[in-house]
Amino acid sequence: MKYIDKVREGDLEAFSHLVEKYKEMVYAVALKILENADDAEDIAQESFIKAYENIDAFKKEAKFSTWLYTIAYRSALYYKRKNKISTRNLQEQDDEAFLATANVQLENFKVEEQQRFIKLAIDSLRPIERLLITLYYIDENTIEEISTITDLSATNIKVKLFRARKKLKKRLDVLLRGESNSIL
Repeated sequence: MKYIDKVREGDLEAFSHLVEKYKEMVYAVALKILENADDAEDIAQESFIKAYENIDAFKKEAKFSTWLYTIAYRSALYYKRKNKISTRNLQEQDDEAFLATANVQLENFKVEEQQRFIKLAIDSLRPIERLLITLYYIDENTIEEISTITDLSATNIKVKLFRARKKLKKRLDVLLRGESNSIL
């Protein structure tokens, strides 16, 4: 919060610290929605500009990252709608069971191979599913924070996460089965 106070006082260097800290995740949020690196980079830059221009609107009740990701998410959605790019559009499954299943399948592979398989599986999901998986599992946002970012209801997020986990499990099964067959 000290950097935010400094930015509010006009310290540009403090804002550059915030950009450095959050640039990868802001870019990832935009990329997961837009599926185009150049557009995602533009939206990430635009998101930081909007955040800087509206820093006084940030309420310290929430995390800065949640506020910033919300700006990036909404900017990406607006850009996608404006440019008429087609959008793709629970019971909550036990997260531990999902992770245990994936871990059992992945434990025979080296860390680099595991990361490659997980990335391939995540990349096979629809943009909103990739975003939710990233926000929940990688960035460790809560359902409530994701709801704030995406403007989706908590129930809708849980349903989409449930479906995304099922798809990930199936995709990992296929990928790992194919890899183990090629090893034998």
